[in-house]
Amino acid sequence: MYKLLIVDDEPQILEGMKRTLNWEKYGFGCIETSETVEDAISKAVAIYPDLAIFDVCIGKDRGYDAIHRLNQLGLPAKYIIMSGYSEFEYAQEAIRCGVKDYLLKPVNRSILQHVVEKIIVEDLHGTIEGTDHDDINIDPVLGVRYDSLSKLINRILLMVKSEYTQNISLKVVAEQFRMNGTYLGQLFLKETQMKFSEYVMAYRMLRARERILSTDEKIASIAISVGYPSLSYFYTHFHSFFGKSPSDLRK
Repeated sequence: MYKLLIVDDEPQILEGMKRTLNWEKYGFGCIETSETVEDAISKAVAIYPDLAIFDVCIGKDRGYDAIHRLNQLGLPAKYIIMSGYSEFEYAQEAIRCGVKDYLLKPVNRSILQHVVEKIIVEDLHGTIEGTDHDDINIDPVLGVRYDSLSKLINRILLMVKSEYTQNISLKVVAEQFRMNGTYLGQLFLKETQMKFSEYVMAYRMLRARERILSTDEKIASIAISVGYPSLSYFYTHFHSFFGKSPSDLRK
């Protein structure tokens, strides 16, 4: 039986997260929630959660600071951060404290499911009935296992996942890692066989397809949500990537 801790200062978010997935199906028999960092740390020490999901901003506190404190206490939990803010500063701090993923609010159910299943199989060494476990450990764009990639590339992929809705670029990423942009781009291309800009575009397209197939949102709204303020630019990339229009895919 796994134990789950969800931390957010908004009660409705806590209730929503408890209902987003069938946690019992995944083996979570104990689910605790907290609205403050101090209460979260107290509960974490009491129950030793296998998985803890923190909002990045909890009142005036930061979720990653709480995770740092729990890491110092030696808790073996795996962490996910969720945030309504798409900023490199938050993503960087999340990476530094070892979170497994950084999810933007509103949290997409299928993305959360994928992350949770990956943690169960890869970190908690559990099993999931009816799931291809290998798929959980494979990057959806590159088609290779995450553990076959270097730590640097995995960190870059995590930043793409947290920033793809914004104007993310190799130059911005290189500045965050304090590296030369040209050199970082060469490293990325050598290891992934794909240019950074191509990876970002492909990831955005996959997220767009997911939302087109699973929601009734307007295409224009989906385009903006995956980082395309220009609808015509989005249509061009989408047709180039999938060979059909968003409307045709939805039919």
